[in-house]
Amino acid sequence: MDRLEQQVRFILEIDKLKQVFRRSLITDGSRRENDAEHSWHFAVMIAVFGEYAPESVDLLRVLKIALIHDIVEIDAGDVNIYDQAGRQQAVEHEKKAAQRIFSLLPDDQAGEYRALWEEFETRKTPEAKFARVFDRLQPFLLNYATRGMYWKEHHVTFDQVMKLNRPIVEAGAPALVPFFERLLFDAREKKYFGDASASGSKDPP
Repeated sequence: MDRLEQQVRFILEIDKLKQVFRRSLITDGSRRENDAEHSWHFAVMIAVFGEYAPESVDLLRVLKIALIHDIVEIDAGDVNIYDQAGRQQAVEHEKKAAQRIFSLLPDDQAGEYRALWEEFETRKTPEAKFARVFDRLQPFLLNYATRGMYWKEHHVTFDQVMKLNRPIVEAGAPALVPFFERLLFDAREKKYFGDASASGSKDPP
């Protein structure tokens, strides 16, 4: 029962992920999505788009990564991916969060899940690279579906989205690069991106 109690404690703890809200809006634009919704959507995308993975990719491992990759944000919070300084500052907070939250599990599972989280963060394995693609495509699709509501509000430019996301798609799922570029250029044509000159800077707040 000690093992089961540890597992239940972890399951109840990660319910807090539902209270961590991201920047992305849901498709009807009515509210921001939370981290649990993002992780679920991400995992479903892996299942649906798994056929575009390189042959060596273990999709079950990618699904596990998808489900646990943002758990650290229970303590560390969500950071705007276009805020590079903020991302750097979040690193230590996320490491401490990983130690606390995964340690709620029995030792073997704590080690496995911590390793999966670190694998995602270091982005070196085919599984981590493939997972990273959909961690980026999921909010990209939401931004496209909401006609760039977030991009416009935070003055995110076409060049920023291209520079930050295209290399990740190419590294993890090359077959999806034409799809990504088609939507990206269509979004530019439809003026979904923010005007950087409005804020006096190319970097969002």
